[in-house]
Amino acid sequence: MTLKPILKFAHTLLEEALQPGDTAVDCTMGNGHDTLFLANLVGEAGHVFAFDIQQAALENTQNLLAQHGFVGRDDPAHRFTLIQNSHANLKDHIPAKVHQNIKAAIFNLGYLPGGDKTICTTPHSTMRAIETLIPMLATNGIIILVAYPGHPEGEHETVQILDYCKNLPRDTVNIIEYKILNNPNKPPLVIAIEKL
Repeated sequence: MTLKPILKFAHTLLEEALQPGDTAVDCTMGNGHDTLFLANLVGEAGHVFAFDIQQAALENTQNLLAQHGFVGRDDPAHRFTLIQNSHANLKDHIPAKVHQNIKAAIFNLGYLPGGDKTICTTPHSTMRAIETLIPMLATNGIIILVAYPGHPEGEHETVQILDYCKNLPRDTVNIIEYKILNNPNKPPLVIAIEKL
């Protein structure tokens, strides 16, 4: 067995959780890489709801999806809906018919790569989104958070999210943390929350 790098581990969890026809959520669209990954996993019969507060993220994601043969920003027939809003408000944008049927969600926390580094995810909005998502998951559905404690805002958010997750009820969810312990430079880590 070979230990997987952080992002590969996160994607492996998504691959194990999702089947064609499933519903998934990209809570931090960024440049669209996770949205594209999810769209390929859920296939033509599935759907991905992707969130970001920045217009640049929506444009970058739409361009990436178009490069890979996906068209239409909001066309349900094309596997994805891109939403310019905070992931804290995701319940307002995901139809009730898929509540309790979401199989996977991913957060890639921090700031938009190549964008304005002063605009970052926050512990408050992320915790609110987690709280909202857990009841919306199918049994054995998973929430994956990739956290980056290597910069001050990221460290603050990571500490807050870890403390929050440690207090989630054991009869509702299982939670793991995956990280490299012998790297002194505060490397990224994965938190995975599985609904029981």
